[in-house]
Amino acid sequence: MPKDKTYLLTINGGSSSIKFTLYNVTESLTPILSGKLTGLGLPAAKLRVTNSIQAEESTVDIKADNYQQAVEVLIDWVYKNIDIVSVKAIGHRIVHGGHQHKDPQWVTKQLLKHLSAITPLDPQHLPGEIQLIEAFDQHFPQLKQMVCFDTEFHQNLPTVAKLLPIPREYYEKGIYRYGFHGLSYRYLMQVLHQQNTEKANQDRIILAHLGNGASMTAVINGQSIDSTMAMTPAAGLVMGTRSGDLDPGLFGVLNRSESMTGEQFETMINQQSGLLGISTTTSDMQQLLEQRSTDPNAEDAIAVFCYQVRKQIGAYAAALGGLDTLVFSGGIGENVAEIRTQICQQLEFIGIELDNELNQQNALCISTSQSRVTVWVIPTNEELMIAQSMCDLLNLNH
Repeated sequence: MPKDKTYLLTINGGSSSIKFTLYNVTESLTPILSGKLTGLGLPAAKLRVTNSIQAEESTVDIKADNYQQAVEVLIDWVYKNIDIVSVKAIGHRIVHGGHQHKDPQWVTKQLLKHLSAITPLDPQHLPGEIQLIEAFDQHFPQLKQMVCFDTEFHQNLPTVAKLLPIPREYYEKGIYRYGFHGLSYRYLMQVLHQQNTEKANQDRIILAHLGNGASMTAVINGQSIDSTMAMTPAAGLVMGTRSGDLDPGLFGVLNRSESMTGEQFETMINQQSGLLGISTTTSDMQQLLEQRSTDPNAEDAIAVFCYQVRKQIGAYAAALGGLDTLVFSGGIGENVAEIRTQICQQLEFIGIELDNELNQQNALCISTSQSRVTVWVIPTNEELMIAQSMCDLLNLNH
C-alpha cells in the first residue's frame, strides 16, 4: 500500500459470512483488497482474499467455530496486511436499525447502545455486526467508523405497503414493514441508471436479490413501493434456512401441540427452515440442483423456491400496474441460469421472454429482443455502496 494514498475499509457482516473490501479513494473508489470469511460455525470455514492490483487470489482454512473467532481472524488479518495509518475510516453494513436509524451515520456510544437494545428485532445479524464494530474500535480506536442500514432504501414506502394488519397501536411503536437488502437494491438501481437514466426513473421495476437470504422489491419512479421482507428479514420469500411468510397461527399450533417456545420457534424459522427445511439435507441451491433427479425432497425445495418468486413477480406486476424491467441478483440470481429459467416459466403473459443462450452465459441482459420486459442479471456490490456513503460523510469525491 503506497503511503500517500487514502483508503476506506468496508465490512459487511452476514449471519454466516463476513465480507470486506479496501478501497483506494483517490482513484474513484478502486478496490485494492477484498475478501470473505465463509462457513462460520462450520468445520470447513475459509478465508478467501483477492488482491486486485496483483491479480492474486488465495484461500486458507480458518478456525471459526463461532462469530467471535471469525472476528478475531479478520482483525489479525487486517493487522498483518493493511497499513492502517492510511485508512481514513471503516464502514459497516447494519441490517436493522429500528425505526430511529435508517440513514448512514457515524458510530457513537449512543448508537451502539441503541443497536444493542434492539437486537431482538434481528438476532441473526445485529449481535455479530455489533461485535465487529466493537472489535475494530478496540484494536483501531483512532479510526472513525460509520454504518449503513439495509432499511434506508425502503424508508419512504407508502403507507399501504408499510402497515401490517395488526392493531394500529403497534405501528406507533415502530412495528411495520421495513424492507431489507437496501444496499444491494441501491446498487442495482445505480447500474440501471448507468444503462439508461430516463428508463430507470420511469420504468416499473422488480428487483430480485436471490441468495441464502432472498427478497424482492417493487420500484417505480426510482422509489421502492413494496418489499417482501417485512418487520424482520425472516419474512417474504423462501430462503436458505429462513421460512419466509408463514401462517401466523402456526406458532400457536406448535406451542400447544409441541410445547414449542417462542425462542424455539424463532430458531426454527430462521435456521432450520427454507430450502434446508424442505429438502432436509442442504440450504445450498447448487447442491439441491445436483440432487434433484434422485431426491424428491430436493426437487420440492427447488420447486417451492421458484414458485414463490414467480408468484411474487406476478403480484408486484399488479402493484406496479405493469412491468418494464426485471433484475436478478444475489448468489442464486446472478449465477444459476436453471433457476432463472424455472422462475420465468409461465410469465410470458406479462411479457417476459428469456434468451436461453444469453441466460446460460449469465449475460448482463438475458431477455430476447422481442421481450416486452427487459431482464437483467446484475452482480450486486453492497461494499461499494458503503464506501460511497463514507465518501459522502467525509466530503470526499468519488
